[in-house]
Amino acid sequence: MTQIDQARIRREALRWLILLTLNTARPLGAYEGPVLAVAQSEYPDATAHELRRELDYLVGRHLVLVTKEPSGRWFCELTRHGTDVAEYTVDVEPGIARPAKYW
Repeated sequence: MTQIDQARIRREALRWLILLTLNTARPLGAYEGPVLAVAQSEYPDATAHELRRELDYLVGRHLVLVTKEPSGRWFCELTRHGTDVAEYTVDVEPGIARPAKYW
């Protein structure tokens, strides 16, 4: 029997939630605070560190742009490819828990 990797499931679901949140914030983008608030609605124990780690992952995949301000705040917005992933117009590679398209 295979063991369920809860940490991986949470990471991948959080990445999808970040993409959906930033897609809703388009075309302006959003600071990390409101994105964290959305993440905490699904995962009440989500932390700013965890959010930044997943944002950094999405930056590495060229799905999100992050501007790190001198004050310490992060401003996030989707790239063109990130928008395509959120809108189901392109396939998504493993690492993001995007549900299957049902429509």
